[in-house]
Amino acid sequence: MPKKRKRKNEYQLERLPVVQVFHWKSRSKPALEKGQLVYYGPLPASYGIGEVQNVTKGLVSVDFRGTGSARIHEDVIHERYLVPLKEAVL
Repeated sequence: MPKKRKRKNEYQLERLPVVQVFHWKSRSKPALEKGQLVYYGPLPASYGIGEVQNVTKGLVSVDFRGTGSARIHEDVIHERYLVPLKEAVL
């Protein structure tokens, strides 16, 4: 039986800072827009990096495409948990 090759993640998720929901960084960010790259603040390595699909009344539909260790493809998360990727890298 052939061995399963472990999928290497192209993102360096361990370099993304953990940002808790009520931390000042999570409250002081610009509004999220469709197409923007984000990550789930408390667990970046678990969820991975995703693209905003839709924003409605503070809830954000995000397509993670299985980039994290939990292999989550899509989820709806409150915007206060999401951190824009560009903001995190700077």
